[in-house]
Amino acid sequence: MWTSGRMSNAKNLFGLGVSLYFWGLMDLTTTVLSGSARPLTEGQEDNLSDKLHQRMKRSWVWNQFFVLEEYTGTDPLYVGKLHSDMDRGDGSIKYILSGEGAGIVFTIDDTTGDIHAIQRLDREERSQYTLRAQALDRRTGRPMEPESEFIIKIQDINDNEPKFLDGPYIASVPEMSPVGTSVIQVTATDADDPTYGNSARVVYSILQGQPYFSVDSRTGLIRTALMNMDREAKEYYEVIIQAKDMGGQLGGLAGTTTVNITLSDVNDNPPRFPQKHYQMSVLESAPVSSTVGRVVAKDLDEGINAEMKYSLVDGDGLDVFDINTDPNYQVGIITVRKPLSFESKKSYTLKVEGANPHLEMRFLNLGPFRDTTTVHISVEDVDEPPVFEPSIYFVEVPEDVEIGTTIQIMSAKDPDVTNNSIRYSIDRSSDPGRFFYVDITSGALMTARPLDREDISWHNITVLAMELNNPSQVGSVPVTVKVLDVNDNAPEFARFYEAFVCENAKAGQLIQTVSAIDRDDPQEGQHFYYSLAPEAANNPNFTLRDNQDNTAWILTRRSGFRQQEQNTFYLPILISDNGRPVLSSTGTLTVHVCSCDEEGMVMSCNAEAYVLPVSLSRGALIAILACIFVLLVLVLLILSMRRQRKQPYIIDEEENIHENIVRYDDEGGGEEDTEAFDIAAMWNPREAQLVVKNRQDMLPEIESLSRYVPQACVMDNNVHNYVLAKLYEADMDLWAPPFDSLQTYMFEGNGSVAESLSSLQSVTTDSDQSYDYLTDWGPRFKKLAEMYGATDSSGALW
Repeated sequence: MWTSGRMSNAKNLFGLGVSLYFWGLMDLTTTVLSGSARPLTEGQEDNLSDKLHQRMKRSWVWNQFFVLEEYTGTDPLYVGKLHSDMDRGDGSIKYILSGEGAGIVFTIDDTTGDIHAIQRLDREERSQYTLRAQALDRRTGRPMEPESEFIIKIQDINDNEPKFLDGPYIASVPEMSPVGTSVIQVTATDADDPTYGNSARVVYSILQGQPYFSVDSRTGLIRTALMNMDREAKEYYEVIIQAKDMGGQLGGLAGTTTVNITLSDVNDNPPRFPQKHYQMSVLESAPVSSTVGRVVAKDLDEGINAEMKYSLVDGDGLDVFDINTDPNYQVGIITVRKPLSFESKKSYTLKVEGANPHLEMRFLNLGPFRDTTTVHISVEDVDEPPVFEPSIYFVEVPEDVEIGTTIQIMSAKDPDVTNNSIRYSIDRSSDPGRFFYVDITSGALMTARPLDREDISWHNITVLAMELNNPSQVGSVPVTVKVLDVNDNAPEFARFYEAFVCENAKAGQLIQTVSAIDRDDPQEGQHFYYSLAPEAANNPNFTLRDNQDNTAWILTRRSGFRQQEQNTFYLPILISDNGRPVLSSTGTLTVHVCSCDEEGMVMSCNAEAYVLPVSLSRGALIAILACIFVLLVLVLLILSMRRQRKQPYIIDEEENIHENIVRYDDEGGGEEDTEAFDIAAMWNPREAQLVVKNRQDMLPEIESLSRYVPQACVMDNNVHNYVLAKLYEADMDLWAPPFDSLQTYMFEGNGSVAESLSSLQSVTTDSDQSYDYLTDWGPRFKKLAEMYGATDSSGALW
C-alpha cells in the first residue's frame, strides 16, 4: 500500500495543505488520474461488489501535493513523500519518479521516497505538474506496486500587478453631455490566480481627471462627472486610471494607464458677423461673375457645425449682385450679377445673412443660429468705350445700288458722363475689298464700290466707334450686309452645243435638246423662254420648240440634207429670262450634216468635221486675223499714249524730290482769272461738264476728274457721293498716281501786269531794294504800294 510521507514539520504541513486520499483494491482495473476515477463498467461493478465482501489488501496510499511558487531558499524545497506498505525500511524498495519535470524540476530519493523541487517555480508559467511513481524491487527490478500518477500543484502568491494591455486609451465624448455619459471602459488584467485569494481581484480608481470624469471601481467604465463641459473652453483632457489588486487593500499591487479624452463639437454656438457694416467698391467695367468682396460670419464651432450658408435678404441690389458660399473657408463671396453703370446708379446697399444649415434641437434655446450685416457697394466710374445701339445691324441692299448711297445710319454714344464726341470708321480687316465707307462724324454707312451679288452675296463688316478725346476707347458693332439680287445677268447656254443631222433625216426629227443657266437668283425661281433669233425666225431648215421646263428642242423642218450642198449650219437661238427687266442673249447652235446608216447612226461627216469638230471657214479665219491686227494697232497706240502721258512726270535730275511733281505753267491771274478752276464742279459735276472752259493759251496736264466720273455714280448735292465716285475711279485707273502729287505753277496769268510774284528767289535779292515800281502797276496795286511806302513821281505818298 502506497502512503504519503507524513511531515513532522507543522510549517510544511500548513504550507503544503496536504490532503489524503486512500485507494484500495489493487486488482481493480480502474486507473486513478489526478485524484479522480474513471466510471466502472457494469461488469466491473459486479466484480467490485463481490470483492467488497472479501478482505481487501490496501496497495497504494498517496497524496496530492501542493507547493508555493517563487521559493527563494538555498536548499531544495521539500514537496512530499511516497511510501509503499511493502517497504520494510531495509532499502529493498527503489522509488522511481517520472513524468513532467522529473529529474529537472523535481527529484526523488529512491530509498526514502522524499520529493524535492530543485528549481524556482512560477505559477504564471505553469500551474501544475503530472508525475508518475513506481516502486521496484531493488534487487530484481520487478515492480512491487503498479505505476500510478499524482499531481503537484503550484500554489499562487500575489507577485503580479494589474496591467492595462490596451492602454493608453483615446476616447471622445460630445461636449455639453449630461453627467454620467459613458466615455470608454478600461480593463486591467492580473496574471495571478483568480481562484485563490484576492490576488487577482482588481479595483479601479481615478488618479487624475477629476472633477470632470469618474470611473466605476468594479467595471472600469469612465463617465462624465461635470455638466456643461464646453469644447470651446477646454477641448482635451488627460485622465489617469489606477487598477489595484487584493481588492484595493493595503499591500496590493497597482498599475496605471492614461486615457486621452477629447470633447467632440456640437452646434452650440450661433454665427456672428464681426462687423455690422461693410464698405466695398467695384469698377463699373467689372464683368459679370467677377468678385466684389467677401464677408465672413465667425462661428466657434467646427466641422459640419460651423458650415455657413450666405444669402441676400434685402437691399436695392438684389438683382444686380449675388452671393456664394466658399465651402473651404466658409466665407460669403459677393459677385456681379448684371453689368454695372456708374451713370445709371452709383451705389447699392445689400443686407447679407449668414446661417448654420445644420442645427441641433436641444441647443435652439441658445439663440437664433443666424446673423445679418449690411454691405454698401460703391460703383466707380471708368472711361468706357462707345456703345452701339443696337448691338448688331442687319442691312439688305440691292446689288445695283449706286456708289455713295447711304444704306444704314450707325449710332454709338459714349456711356460716360462726359459724353465725348464719337468718330466712326470701318475695321479694314473685315472689309478687305473696301466695298463700304462710313462717314466719320455721322456714322452713315455708304457703298464705296459697286456690289455684285453673284460675286459676293454677304458682307460681314465691323464698324468702329472711337472717342475723340481718348482714341484708346474704341467700341465695335458687327454689320451684316445682304446683297439682294437684281436681274443683271442674261441667261446663256449651259454648255457649248453641237448637233448632228443625218442626210436621210426626216422633217420634225429631234436633233438637240438645249438648256440655259442664269447667274441671277430670282425669288420666284428661274424660267427661261427660247425662240429662234429674229434673223433666223423663218429658217427653212430647223425649228425650235420651247418645252416650258427651261429646255427647248431643235427639230428639222425639212428632209433631204446634203453634205455636198452645205455641211454646217449655224442656228442662232434667243434665250430670255423672267426677270425685271427681261434680259436675253443669243446662243449659236452648230449643226453638222453627216451620213448615217438606215438606223440613224452617224457613219461619217466631212473630213474637216472629223479633224476639227468646231470647223472654221476661210471667212472666219480672215476675220480672226483682222481682229488680231486691230488689237496690235490698239496696243501700239496705247503704248505711245502712255509714253506721252509719262513725259510731264519726268523731273529734272537736279531736283531730288521723291514725290510726283506735276508742273503747271500757269499760276492764275488773280481775281480776274476765272478760267483756271471752277469750284462749282465740286457741287454740281453735271453742270461743270457742260460749262467747263479750257485755257486757250495752256492745256493743263491733269484735267478735272469730274468729266471722267460716270453720271450714274454721281448724285446731286452730295459731296460724299462725288468723292467716293472719284475715289473708285482713281482706284480703277491704272495710270493714276497712287501717291501725293506736288503741283507747281510758273505762269502768272494773262491778266497780270506784275509778272511773277514768286518769292522762291527772293533770298538772292538785296534786302534794301526799292518798291517804287509798284506805283507803275496801276490803281489795283495802290494798297500794296502804300504798305511798302512807295511814292509817286511828285514825291507824295499814295
